[in-house]
Amino acid sequence: MKRIAALGSALLLLGTTAWAQPATVSGQLVDADGLVGFANVAVQGTKASASTGMDGRFALELTATGTYNLVVVGMGHARKEQSFTLASLADMDLGIITLVREMHDLEEVVVTGTMKPMSRSESSVSVEVITPALFRKNPSPTLFEAVGMVNGVRPQINCSVCNTGDIHINGMEGPYTMILIDGMPIVSGLSSVYGLSGIPTSLIEQVEVVKGPGSSLYGSEAMGGIINVITKDPVLAPQASVDLMATSWQEYNADIGVKFGQKKVTDLLGVNVFHYDDPRDSNGDGFTDVTLQKRISIFNKVDLRRPDRKVASLAGRYVHEDRWGGEMDWTPEFGGSDSIYGESISTRRWELIGQYQLPVPGNVVLQMSANGHQQRSFYGDTPYDADQEVYFGQLYWSKRFAARHDVLGGVAYRYTRYDDNTPATFDYTEGAERNAPSKRPLPGLFVQDEWSITDVHKLLLGYRLDHDRDHGLVSSPRVAYKWAPSGRWAVRLNFGTGFRVVNLFTEEHAALTGARTVMITEDLRPERSLNGTLNIVRKWPGEKRYFGVDGSLFYSHYTNQILPDYTTDQDLIIYSNLSGYAVSRGVSLNTEARLGKHLRILAGGTWMQVFSEQEGVREDLYFAPKWSSTFTVSQELPKDWTLDLTGQVYGPMRLPVQPNDYRPEYSPEHALLNIQATHKINEQWEVYGGVKNLLNFVPNDPLMRPFDPFDKAADDPVGNPYGYTFDPSYIYAPLQGVRGFLGVRWVLG
Repeated sequence: MKRIAALGSALLLLGTTAWAQPATVSGQLVDADGLVGFANVAVQGTKASASTGMDGRFALELTATGTYNLVVVGMGHARKEQSFTLASLADMDLGIITLVREMHDLEEVVVTGTMKPMSRSESSVSVEVITPALFRKNPSPTLFEAVGMVNGVRPQINCSVCNTGDIHINGMEGPYTMILIDGMPIVSGLSSVYGLSGIPTSLIEQVEVVKGPGSSLYGSEAMGGIINVITKDPVLAPQASVDLMATSWQEYNADIGVKFGQKKVTDLLGVNVFHYDDPRDSNGDGFTDVTLQKRISIFNKVDLRRPDRKVASLAGRYVHEDRWGGEMDWTPEFGGSDSIYGESISTRRWELIGQYQLPVPGNVVLQMSANGHQQRSFYGDTPYDADQEVYFGQLYWSKRFAARHDVLGGVAYRYTRYDDNTPATFDYTEGAERNAPSKRPLPGLFVQDEWSITDVHKLLLGYRLDHDRDHGLVSSPRVAYKWAPSGRWAVRLNFGTGFRVVNLFTEEHAALTGARTVMITEDLRPERSLNGTLNIVRKWPGEKRYFGVDGSLFYSHYTNQILPDYTTDQDLIIYSNLSGYAVSRGVSLNTEARLGKHLRILAGGTWMQVFSEQEGVREDLYFAPKWSSTFTVSQELPKDWTLDLTGQVYGPMRLPVQPNDYRPEYSPEHALLNIQATHKINEQWEVYGGVKNLLNFVPNDPLMRPFDPFDKAADDPVGNPYGYTFDPSYIYAPLQGVRGFLGVRWVLG
């Protein structure tokens, strides 16, 4: 009987222990600048691990008492270890744990590749980064110019009169590049033409570039690559900053930033003003070389931090810009007339970006954005008025399982409304004639698992499913593998897909003339891309010297391209999928060298073939150089002086020529070089100055028939035997020649 009672007591004790609730060990990570979010926390010798949220908090579960060692690895921070003793299975708060910042070169925190912050070397996806330090080596008033410092990324001016442009990645046209601001699809459609020039570099913490499709996370438009503009964190921003710059072309740029508040609420206010009002015609064709611009951009970002995990941020920006280009004697009074040619564009733009971490277990984040873009313009005697609104919402959840799986999943919804004064947004149905703005909803869901198979092998699997009213369900899978046997070696292999839902009414407005009717001749399929990239990184670190190589082989295949047909029927605009395909393939190489403490060299080159094939005919794509390179050489000099030489060199690229054109079909090899000297007066003040376009290179004959921009005499068989027409698209480099610049910076805190 006693044995039975003892056995019963043992079983009862065992059952009580088995069903005992685990203890929750919690804490909060901070550093000298504030809270540390998205760090990895683990308990050695157990499976307990977690990631901190935006508020720096973490919670771990332990099922046994004892003394443990807590290990914290935060992006951009030194590894932290701290021991603690769990005396009983009761919840325990470790309180505040302070980390030490330890930012190294090539170890920036990146988010674009996987939507989760991590060190650049840990990412399974290759991400290139432009930092403010690199911006300052060749100061530019807008993002559009600055991204040209990334190997394989090229800002392309599409019109030599109005200076519109887009960004090409590995030779593919701008619509295949997705532009994000803080991870939100802010710049797209109508705004991609002028939106990039309204982003001042003073607001940017860093720019992340992913070459290759990213639709498995970001959806439509991420076919050829992603550029994510990450704005400054108010907590980390200086108390006040001023950057003033002027050029010998009488361009003036001012960036002013002020931070308010502390701890719980922090507010960053930024103002950018750009002014250029000095018409120039250095090439003597009677047209302005560069559009005259007056722009003001106001930016405000507020961070709200609370100990109870209710963490939020809200940013807003307003841009007001007026620009014009054309014949030198054009004035606004000639807008819309056919006597003196000019292109004038008035832009009004607003943006809102918000993020909120829900007060629920785990890391659940709600993101939203909204923007409105208004354009009022004249292209010669043709008016073009357009309005676009884009609303975006996204809810995602992430969690680390069993110390090996980082899982992320979410839902997204994007809504685009577009209206203009062209026939494309008008319903010509008999008896129902009315304005018919384009309205396009695009819901989607996505999931991703980054599996750390071992300490050196990592596998990422991702999948996204979107629904478009014209294309139906669109799926976008991707696979990424990373092998890093040491901190000096890393091999990444990526296979990804991308898609693009074409907004037929926003991307071909220049050709919409007369009362044409839009006709879709078939069930349109979304444009698709398939990419494979092999990336290898090798580093040779040392106390006095450093050398690093980052090389990639890439191949991208594009299908289902949708182009408009204006020639079959003068009363119709016919859309259909092309039966051919396009290819972008090649190799790129980036190198970094530091010799001693004072000399640093960054250099990169890309060789590629970018072409399309349709019905057995193969052609190079326009504005895709066969090779290109970028470089930055920085030399620190005595008495706090620094000398920076930067440049881009481009090989031949195919250009749009007219039949029997006297201009060459391929551009010449050319280089755009810049030099700058900077003197640091003290911790707050520095002055800088230099020369842009040292070699004074400008394209020849950027305009066809500039003396007859309205084509009034184009049909004259004697004066114009080849039937040339006015055309501003033969432009492959800026028309600004050599010019000097001078600036001053002041920073407080």
